[in-house]
Amino acid sequence: MSRKIVMMDGAVGTSLWEKAEKKVSVWHYNIEEPKIVAELHSEYLAAGSQIILANTFAANGAEVARDSSYTVRQVVGTGVRIAKETINGRAKVGLAIGPLTGLLKPFGEITAERAKELFEEQIGCGMEEGPDLIYIQTFMDLEMMKIAIRAAKHYDVPVLCSMSFMGGANAAGKKPKKAHTMMGNSVKDIVDAAVELKVDAIGINCSMGPVDALPVLREYRETTDLPLVFKPNAGKPKMGDGQAAGAEFDIETFADDVLPAVDAGATYIGGCCGSNPAYIKRLAEKVRAKLEAEG
Repeated sequence: MSRKIVMMDGAVGTSLWEKAEKKVSVWHYNIEEPKIVAELHSEYLAAGSQIILANTFAANGAEVARDSSYTVRQVVGTGVRIAKETINGRAKVGLAIGPLTGLLKPFGEITAERAKELFEEQIGCGMEEGPDLIYIQTFMDLEMMKIAIRAAKHYDVPVLCSMSFMGGANAAGKKPKKAHTMMGNSVKDIVDAAVELKVDAIGINCSMGPVDALPVLREYRETTDLPLVFKPNAGKPKMGDGQAAGAEFDIETFADDVLPAVDAGATYIGGCCGSNPAYIKRLAEKVRAKLEAEG
């Protein structure tokens, strides 16, 4: 059986913290340390990534204003520009969009209108620089993600989406039979919204390591024929002296544990927190060897 697998990159945030002396919100580096951002993109390209995400994940207007004197256009536009100039057509560049800090009303203080304004600004500033796709990721609230998707669908590029799910056992030591996000959204809820809003791929990122994330991927595959995204963590980032200091899973373990995602139906495969270009390089080698062995 011939299968098309698209290799994505790994973590941006934890990987940039490995390179930077000053640990700040990583979108600062687009302006303050652009060389390390370009270096990371180059390393992911060399590792085999076919989609490279711009360093724009949390650079929405609320966060940028809270933590700097920059504009969203400066931060996001520069982030996409660094990625495009570095990659120079050798891979696809994705505009990365993450969730807002806080919850939508009635659970939090963010109104739907305010969320719409923030996502439209962030996505609009990124799209001015011509990325190849938009990747909406790490959302835990489907309603918030739907607002971001609607903003993204104003543009004629593919829109990929993934959510973070609850993992582990409950107080009784039992895992839930069906996957759900922190806000209680099920795989079926997410798929129904993805179909309605005509997104190009759906899936899971962050939240857990590959072994715990694989059942969620399989539930997606049982629910939809849409292309699936699989970007699990390499464990939770370890901290030492207040700095990112590696991941729970070594490179070989991570690659071995992610590889079953090919048979589970993933099209887009990469890593999230704790993974770096070395993790993606080994994973890409194993995926390529598996596909070649299958002919």
